[in-house]
Amino acid sequence: MSDEINTRKIIHIDMDAFYASVEQMDFPEWKGKPIAVGGSETRGVVSAASYEARKYGVRSAMSGIQAKRNCPELIFVKPRFERYKEISNKIRRIFHDYTDLVEPLSLDEAYLDVTQNKKGNPSATLIAQEIRHRIASEVGLTASAGISVNKFVAKIASDYNKPNGQKTVPPDEVIPFLEQLDISKFYGIGKVTTQKMYQHGIFTGKDLKAKTKDYLEQHFGKSGGFYYAIVRGIHNSAVKPNRISKSVAAEHTFHENLTSEIFLQERLERIAAALEKRLKKHHISGKTVTLKIKYSDFTTQTRSKTLPYFIADKGLLNETARELLYQERLKESVRLLGISLSNLNTEIKKTVVVQLRFDF
Repeated sequence: MSDEINTRKIIHIDMDAFYASVEQMDFPEWKGKPIAVGGSETRGVVSAASYEARKYGVRSAMSGIQAKRNCPELIFVKPRFERYKEISNKIRRIFHDYTDLVEPLSLDEAYLDVTQNKKGNPSATLIAQEIRHRIASEVGLTASAGISVNKFVAKIASDYNKPNGQKTVPPDEVIPFLEQLDISKFYGIGKVTTQKMYQHGIFTGKDLKAKTKDYLEQHFGKSGGFYYAIVRGIHNSAVKPNRISKSVAAEHTFHENLTSEIFLQERLERIAAALEKRLKKHHISGKTVTLKIKYSDFTTQTRSKTLPYFIADKGLLNETARELLYQERLKESVRLLGISLSNLNTEIKKTVVVQLRFDF
C-alpha cells in the first residue's frame, strides 16, 4: 500500500434520508410513516424517501407513479428547499467547530479533513462520534459517518452502517476492506459499469485488484487507471473547502406534458429569470449555456452553445436557450425543461491545502 494514503484523516458525514427526515421532524404526524419528498401520484419524480418508504423499494429519481405503485400508503410531501438549506447551514457550523477543511458535496453530505483539527483530538473516530452526537442533540437529526485515509474510502465507509452509524477503516485495513467489497459498492462505479465488470469476471475488489492496469485501460478506457488506483487505496484528492461549482442550473417539471415550442418558450423565460437570480446572488457568470429537455418517456436530451463572452443576464440566457430549443424538432412531448450555465468565471479560483501526518 502506498505511503501516500497514510497522510490524512478524512471523515465523510452523510445525513440519513435528509429531506424526508427534516419533514418528519417538523411534522411529527409523519414519523414512522412512508413519505416521499417531491413527486405525486400522477406526476414528478421523488427527490427523497424516508426509510419507511425505502422498505417498499421507493427511491430517489423514481417516478411518483411507480413510487405509489410500490407503496400504496405513500405520503407525498412538497419540498421545502429553504428549510433544508437552513438546517444544512446549522450542521455545517458544527463541522467548522472542528476544522475549516470542509468540502460540502450537497446539502446533506460533506468531507472533513481532521488531520489537524481545532479540538486537538488525535482520533478521527472520536471526532466523528462527537459530531454525530451534536447533530442529533442540537439539530434533531441522525447522521452516518465514514472515517479513513482518503475521500474515496471514507465515502464508501459512511454507507456501511447506515442509518445512524459509522465505520472507521484505518490505514492497515484499507486494502482488506476494499478487497472484500462487492464491486457495486465502489463509489463512482455505476450500474452499467458494474454489469460490464461482471462480464469480465470482476465481482469484488479482490477481482478488480487482480487485473493489470493495461487490462483495465484496454476494456474501460481512461477510467481503467482510476479503478487500478482506487482498489489499491490510492486516491489523493484533497478536501477542498472552497469547492467551486462547475455549473449553475434551474429547471422545472410541468404539471402537464407540453408539445409546442411556443408554450415551452414561455416557460424558458421563467427558468432563465430563476437562473439569473441564482447567478447574481453568488456573483457568477459563464460562457456555456446548456438546454436540458426531458421527454414524456423520461429520456433526456441536452443541447449546448458556448459564447465568446461571460453572461449572467436572463435576456441573454433566454435568447440562447430559445435558439437551442429550435435547433431541432422535439422527439416527444416534454415534461421538464432546464437551463444550466457552465464554463464559469469562478473556475479560475484555486485553493491550497497543506496536510500533515498524525497517528490515526
